[in-house]
Order: sequence, then C-alpha cells, then structure tokens
Amino acid sequence: MTIKSGTTFLLRLGVLLLCLVVPQLAAAQDPPKPADPAPDPDKVTLNFFKGTEVGGLVDAYYLWTSTKTGPAYHSFDSFHNSFDLSMAEVWLAKAPASDSPIGYKVKLSFGHAASLFTPATDSDYKNVEEAFGSYLAPVGKGLQIDIGKFVTNAGAEVIEAKDDWNYSRSLLFQLAIPFYHAGIRLTYSPNDKVTLMGGVVNGWNDVSDTNTGKSVMASVTLKPTSAVSIIENYIGGPEQAGNSTDWRTLSDTVVMYTATPKVSLMANYDYGRDTVGRVVNTWQGIAAYAKIQANKYVAVIPRVEYFKDANAWATGTIQNLTEATLTLEVKAADNFLWRTEYRGDFSNKSPFADSTGKAQKNQQMLTFGFLYSFSSKS
Repeated sequence: MTIKSGTTFLLRLGVLLLCLVVPQLAAAQDPPKPADPAPDPDKVTLNFFKGTEVGGLVDAYYLWTSTKTGPAYHSFDSFHNSFDLSMAEVWLAKAPASDSPIGYKVKLSFGHAASLFTPATDSDYKNVEEAFGSYLAPVGKGLQIDIGKFVTNAGAEVIEAKDDWNYSRSLLFQLAIPFYHAGIRLTYSPNDKVTLMGGVVNGWNDVSDTNTGKSVMASVTLKPTSAVSIIENYIGGPEQAGNSTDWRTLSDTVVMYTATPKVSLMANYDYGRDTVGRVVNTWQGIAAYAKIQANKYVAVIPRVEYFKDANAWATGTIQNLTEATLTLEVKAADNFLWRTEYRGDFSNKSPFADSTGKAQKNQQMLTFGFLYSFSSKS
C-alpha cells in the first residue's frame, strides 16, 4: 500500500466515524421529552356525556266513545268524555360507539299509561319504562350488548304514540304481543342490509320472574333496498306463574315499503300459541297501514286489522275482532303533533258494554291527541 492510498483510506474512515458519532452526540444534548400527561378525568367525563340525548314527551288526549264508557281492548286511550294525560316521559340515552363503547338508556314514564302496561307483580318498576346499560364489543363491526329492562322488539307499533302512525294503538299491540322484557340482548349488523338480535329474558312484561324458566328471543331485520324493510321476531319460553314447562311462543312479522316520497305502506302479522293447563291456546291477527303525506304539515293514515281469539286467550271471549281507523295528523312544528282520529271496533260476538251494561257488537271512538316532545339531538 502506498502512502497516498493509505492517507485516502484514513480520510474515508474519519468521515465515516464523524457521520456515526456526531448525530449521537447531538441527540445526547437534546432535552428529555416530557412524559405523556395523565388523562384529565373531567375531560373523560365530558367525552362520555358528549353523545348523551336528553328528551321528553307529553301525551294528552280527549276521547268520545259511542258506548259512553271507556273502550275495551284499547291500550292507553281509556276515558270517555274526558281530557287525560296519557303519559309524560323524560329520558337520558347514549348509544355506544367505537370510540366510546359504553352506553345506557333510562326512560321514566308517568301518567295513566304507566299503570296500564305494567302488571301488579312489577308495580315497583311501573315508572321505569326502560333502564339498561350497553357495551359495544369489538367483534366484527361491533356487537352491542344490552342488559336491563327494555321495550319489546315485536310489533309494528311502540308505547310512544309520537313514533306510531296512528294515535290509538292497534289490537295487535294490545292483545298479541308483550310490552317489555328484562334480561340481556345482543345486536349485530354484519352490513347495512342485515341486523341480527338474540336474547334471554325473564319473559313477557316480567322484571320479577314468576317461574324458574327463561324465555329466548330472536330477530332478523332485512333491508334489501332503501324502500323495503322486513322484520321477523320470535319469542318463546314458559310464561305461566309457577310453571317452567309449558311454553308460550310468538311469531311477529313486520313489512314496510316506501312506495313514493309521499306514500308509505306497512303490514304486521302475529301468530301466538300458549299452553295453559294442558290446553293449547292460539291467537293471530294482521294489521295493514298506509301513510299519505299530503305535505310536510299534513298526513292521512288509515289502518285496518283483524284479530282472531280462537280460545279466548287474549280477550276472554272466543271471537273475531276487526277495527278500522282513520287518522288526520297535523304537524304544527317539528316537536308538536295534533292528531284527530276516528276508530270503529267490531266483533262477531257482543263483547262491548255501554254505560248501562248493555252488550254491544261495536264501539265507535273520536279522539283528539296532543303530542309534544323534545330532544337534545333534534
């Protein structure tokens, strides 16, 4: 090796060493980075309540009945020739989300309706329409788990008239399905066209269980297009007090179709079966609805239905019931509805009684419903 080549080699080695050492020395002079601050509990709390909905409802009505007494087989419109506060509600609700997986819902209901849909065995809970906690488990697109008391998935109608098409509830709502359950349910949507639900509950309208058995429920919601929705619900389990062997089962189907932006159609079919004292009882019914939205303020909603109580399980009389309802809805504001409604109930027997006790085959009703609601999300 020549002196020249040796010198060149040493120069290259020196440059290499400088490239390696100088950055390390510079990094050593940098001040240490501060540790990540601990999460502020106040901010965590604010983030949790950020998605919370605060809401309320006032539902009042005036009813006139041809029998001059409270109508039979009705849910919450109960008093003839009287103004009544059917229900007043307040609620807090937070839907779980991927960035905030804990949720809850607490809905308190007051007024005459709260007593009507709560049996005596659950009187301690009559003002608690719903109270459950939710968790969105990181399974697939999110598996929601609800535990507590919640309203039933069955039926085309719900307890709050503001969310129904008509003011009075249908025969199917009153006679064919439960109002609420207590237990656990799991809901999962693999995509925007399918939603699956399954659960284990104490039974029908049952927080304080009256037997040692449990009921199961399942639901499939299909939305093949934006205009069509098909829901199939199943509930099955022992429902008789002190009897955990005999089962009550219910199949509930709801189909909704948006024909045009101003015309919507809906149908609901129920079939139920219950064994009481080794006697098999069945009931079934179908309801059909149409909603014609004349403009953003006015809608006309007819409803017709048929209910067959083959073994007197639901009404105490073996009979076929029909009803026809015509509702005029005026939406005075986003949170205020005024509904004027005619309804006629008819039977092939004479189950209705007038104010003198005389049996009647039909009852005619005229109702004025006033619905005011608010929500922090609207």
